[in-house]
Amino acid sequence: MTDRGIPERYLDGYTRILEEVSATGRRLTREELEARRVLGEQAAEAGHGLRGLVSAHLSATRATWPQVLAASDSTLAAVHQAIDAFAEGYERAQRLAVRQEEAARREFIDDLLYGRSDLGRLAERAERFGLRLSHAHAVAVAEGPAAYEEGAPVPRRVEQALLARFGHRNVLLTTKDGRLLCVAPGSEEEILPYFAQQAHAATDGGRVAIGRPQPGPGGVVQSYEEALNALELAERLGLDDPVLRAVDLLVYPVLTRDRQAMADLVLETLGPLTTARGGAEPLLDTLTAYFDCGCVAAETARRLSLSVRALTYRLERIHKLTGADPADPAHRYMLQTAVIGARLLDWPARDV
Repeated sequence: MTDRGIPERYLDGYTRILEEVSATGRRLTREELEARRVLGEQAAEAGHGLRGLVSAHLSATRATWPQVLAASDSTLAAVHQAIDAFAEGYERAQRLAVRQEEAARREFIDDLLYGRSDLGRLAERAERFGLRLSHAHAVAVAEGPAAYEEGAPVPRRVEQALLARFGHRNVLLTTKDGRLLCVAPGSEEEILPYFAQQAHAATDGGRVAIGRPQPGPGGVVQSYEEALNALELAERLGLDDPVLRAVDLLVYPVLTRDRQAMADLVLETLGPLTTARGGAEPLLDTLTAYFDCGCVAAETARRLSLSVRALTYRLERIHKLTGADPADPAHRYMLQTAVIGARLLDWPARDV
């Protein structure tokens, strides 16, 4: 062992090379340089630090340094060549290890989010990445103006903010299909809202959906799917909230659980609007705005850039065509449910 605890085998042949160079002034051969690279790779794989390895080489250099000045220059060039080749091999091994780690991490994330692996084996692999799947976990999914890519500035900035605030608290941050994902313990309720805040701020926009905490190895998949569904619902319903919580949107999956029943309600209630001049969409947009504004006519008119008189005419037209009065509480629930169903089913753009 050297004075820094580096095994002598990583210096194998080094002093002999220096002695020969000192005597002949030659440069290192291609075979000798490749041998130094191989030793550098082996040292990296064994977990030795580069600083200690370089120090061990310099100590060996001092022990064999020539006394003749003319030989010193060629020896110094050889030291440079040898250590440079050794460091090149060391870095090559490190890059390979990083790529292998990234590949293993990506494979784990794919298995975690799609449930393609044995749950027991998945739980074992998860501990390597800081997750204990025996506990409940929740997933937040962020969509930005542009696709997120692993290692890009925005994901790095969000990760740094999370680490600065929470440290290493079993949080997994990754990208998937152009989205930014954060997996956190279900008991750590402050992590995902903070992630949502940082993701929104980092892109000056975008939207984040947070799934409910779900237990067990399959809980991450369930929470992830809830977050994705929340983003899809927001797109269909035109919701403009920057942060969506799946727990607040549970009524919508309930409404569409029986798709045929919802389709029947939409067609029976709103189908007559298709006979209006200009089709159903202008009147459907009027109903959507009217219900979103709490059935306040003045606010609805302002939002639609209409006069109150024009809005009143539209509401009367809807009443005449459908037989349901939007201003009548007895009819309002059926109409509003049908309007929500139409948005969920993308009617009338699509047949239902």
